[in-house]
Amino acid sequence: MALTADTCIYTIVPMVAPNDISDCADCLCLASRRAARTITRAYDRRLRPHGIRITQFTILAMLMLRGPTALGGLAQGLGLERTTLTRNLELLQAKGWVSVRSGYDDGRARIITVTKTGRALVHNAYPDWRKIQDRISGEVGLAGVDALHKLAMTPIR
Repeated sequence: MALTADTCIYTIVPMVAPNDISDCADCLCLASRRAARTITRAYDRRLRPHGIRITQFTILAMLMLRGPTALGGLAQGLGLERTTLTRNLELLQAKGWVSVRSGYDDGRARIITVTKTGRALVHNAYPDWRKIQDRISGEVGLAGVDALHKLAMTPIR
C-alpha cells in the first residue's frame, strides 16, 4: 500500500504500567522458608550439646514411634525425597544410630531401625527438645501451631 499525503497512520502503543512487584516483599514462601531456617537453628543450638541436629533427631524419633520402617514409608512420613533421606541415613548409620537391612518379602526394600545407641541419644536429648519445642510453640501461639500442622499436611494447589 502506498502512502499518500492524506493517509494518516496511528500507532497504538498500549499504556501498561510496569509490574509493581513491591508486594513480593510479603511473599509467604520467602517468609515460611526464613521462619523454617530460624526455627531449625533454634533446635540445633539446643540439641548441639548432645551431638545431634534436629533433622537427625526427627528421623530417629519418627523411627522410634513407627518401629522398623521401609525407606519409602519413612521418606513419605517425614515429607522428604528418598534421596535426601538416604543421604541422612548414611550419616546416622555411620554414627551407629540406625541399622539398615533388606526387607523380608522384598530384598530390594530397605528397612530402617533405630539402634540401642540411637534410642539412648533421643531419650537423653528429649528434655532439651521439649524445652525448645515449648518455647517456639509459645512464640507462634496455638493458632500458629495449628496452622503449621495444617499446612504441613494439606497440599496447596
